[in-house]
Amino acid sequence: MVKEAMRKRPRRNGGNMKKIVLLCNQGMSTSALVMKMREVVERNNLDYQVNAYSVDSAESSAGDADVLLLGPQIRYKKNDVQKLFPDKPVDVIDMAVYGMLDGKKVVVQARKLMGER
Repeated sequence: MVKEAMRKRPRRNGGNMKKIVLLCNQGMSTSALVMKMREVVERNNLDYQVNAYSVDSAESSAGDADVLLLGPQIRYKKNDVQKLFPDKPVDVIDMAVYGMLDGKKVVVQARKLMGER
């Protein structure tokens, strides 16, 4: 299932790059996961930008995101983030996936939330 979801796709010429935003407590704990996700994006030739920010700066830093993913340590803020961005998909990264720094599974999660396969 993960293999199918990560099938290589050509980069979109002139298309808009999709933006995946990870939110955590201070914007620091997700940096390693962001690097793993960027490796997956590059390896699979996907047209995504991946960044991490503090949840406290979400309103000013995540407005242009296509999908927002919260670190499991701030899962209790999901409703607050969803209220800030009612038209954007918001979800929490699974604790085991987060702990394993499994960038591939998080990219797959983001793609599904954006309605991509």
